[in-house]
This record gives sequence, structure tokens and C-alpha cells, in this order.
Amino acid sequence: MHNLLDPAILFFILGVFAGTVKSNLEIPPAISRFLALYLLMALGLKGGFALSHSGFTAQVATSLGAAVALAVAVPLLGYWLLRRVLSGFDAAAVAATYGSVSAVTFVTAVQTLENQGQAFGGYMSAAMALMESPAILLAIMMANALRQRQAAAVGQTAGGAAVLSWGNAPRGGGVAFGQVLRESFTEGAQLLLLGAMLVGMLSGDAGKAAMQPFSGDLFKGMLAFFLLDMGLMTARSLPQLKGASPFLLAYAVLGPLAHAGLALGLSVLLGIPQGDAILLMVLAASASYIAVPAVMRHAVPEAQPSLYCGLPLGITFPLNVLFGIPLYIAVARSVLG
Repeated sequence: MHNLLDPAILFFILGVFAGTVKSNLEIPPAISRFLALYLLMALGLKGGFALSHSGFTAQVATSLGAAVALAVAVPLLGYWLLRRVLSGFDAAAVAATYGSVSAVTFVTAVQTLENQGQAFGGYMSAAMALMESPAILLAIMMANALRQRQAAAVGQTAGGAAVLSWGNAPRGGGVAFGQVLRESFTEGAQLLLLGAMLVGMLSGDAGKAAMQPFSGDLFKGMLAFFLLDMGLMTARSLPQLKGASPFLLAYAVLGPLAHAGLALGLSVLLGIPQGDAILLMVLAASASYIAVPAVMRHAVPEAQPSLYCGLPLGITFPLNVLFGIPLYIAVARSVLG
């Protein structure tokens, strides 16, 4: 209940309400983009300042390695499960969405831990950056493999029937893997996050003192403003879920819980500290509603946007922000002591 009374969360609820009642309240896209970039820059700086103290230790390597392992395991498990009820392309896109991460969910969790005085490694910002791309790359590989199988099937079909199954084929035969790989690692938001972390590492305590009014004092208000916008977006995404399969709705609710449980188990196995384990659970449970959908639209045009956009933003994001984060914190503290 305490989490629901946090001003940032209350502004998110206000946004959902305003969108639901069709209010004309709106955050201009340019301002929304600025807020997102500000949060990533401030988060990167905080992580860099923390790394300037700790350095790259064995514990840092363990936590980052666990993050990468989760970024591979979650989309593979998701695809294996979703393939039973969806086409291969839809399963790949939705699995990529849930295999990647939500920066806003992570930022909200970081703010919650700071409010509660919970220690965690600033390098977990790097974990978030590392977890964004693997799911995208795996989805492209899966989609390309499906296209090759379709092409092989068409090649074996005689006469006029040979055109069957090409109605949804992407123009130009899909997107080159190398192109997606390059774009994944040079994407502006991710580059800003990692660059700000490097700036924080290099500037150390002097940089932290100089940037405190920007990356510290303003952070809470900027997050509240951005969550207001996210609440409006959540309300707009809900109509996309009309007619969705009950299985998919259940996956949007239960899948993140299972992913968080996987992260907790890995944390126990590797001896990852409590604060880092909480953030790993949050990252594993989150789903991308910005980066992955933007790539899927041109890389996997056969997939339905209503699924890979509507599910994470309409169901998973609000559940994580309102109830998931406090749940993951409570479970991690109970298990890890």
C-alpha cells in the first residue's frame, strides 16, 4: 500500500484515469521524449558514480553475467510456450517483448529502493542496457528461420499453388541480421545510458557533486511527470486487447512472475546481493513497449502489433509498477534475508 501512495505512482494512476475518461490531457511527444532521455541520463550518471567507487569487481561481473543469461533464457522460454497458441512470427515478437526490458519500470524500482534505503549496485544500470538487445536479436533469428522454412515449402510446391503462404512475406525478404545487430548497439537511448555511466565513472565524486541538482534533486519530479504520460499511454493501449486470447492475457500476468522467480533462483545460486537480486527480478519481469515494438514493426512485419504492443503496456507495465515491484522486494527480502 505504501508504494501506491508514492507521488510518482499516484501520477501514473492519474494518467490512467485521465485516459480512461477521455480527458484532453496530453503530454506533447517532444516533452515525453525529453523526459525519457533525462531519466536514462540521470540513471546512467548514478550508476557511473557508484562504479567509480566500487570498480569492476567479481560481484559486478556475476550480476552482469546473470543479467545476460536471463536476457537469453526468458525469450527462448517465452517463444517455446507461446508457439503453442500463436503463429511463429507472433510468438517471436511477443517473446522478444517480454525478453527485453522496460527502462521506466527499472527506474521506478530504483527510486523505490532509494526511498526505502535499500542498497544496490549502481552497475545494475549496465545490466539493464545489456538485457535490452539479446531478445531482439533472437526474434530476428527466429523470424528469418521461419521465412527460410516458408521459402523451402513454397519451392517444393508445384504449379500455381507455389504462391501460397507468401501473402505476408516482408518486402525485400526481411531485415539483415547484421543491420539489426548494429542498430541494437548504437540505438540512441542505450548509447546515452552507457555514455552517461562512463561520464559518471570518469568524473567520480566531483562530478556527482556538480550534477546533484540535475541527476538527484530533479529526478523524483521528472519521474512523476513521465509516469503521468505512461498512464495516458496505458489507457490508450487497453482497447487493443479486446478479443485477445485468455491464454495471452494470463501470460501477460503470470509470465513476468515466473521470470522474476527465475531471476531470484539464479540470484540465490550465484550469491547475488539482495538489492541487485531485486533489480534483476524487476528487469526479468518487465517487458519492452518502446524499443522492441519499434524494431518489430519493420523487422517482423508479419507479427500483430496489437499483441506485442498491447500486452506489455496494457497489462504487464501497470501491474509491475503498482503491485509487482513491492512484491519482488518482499519476496527477495524473505528469501535472501
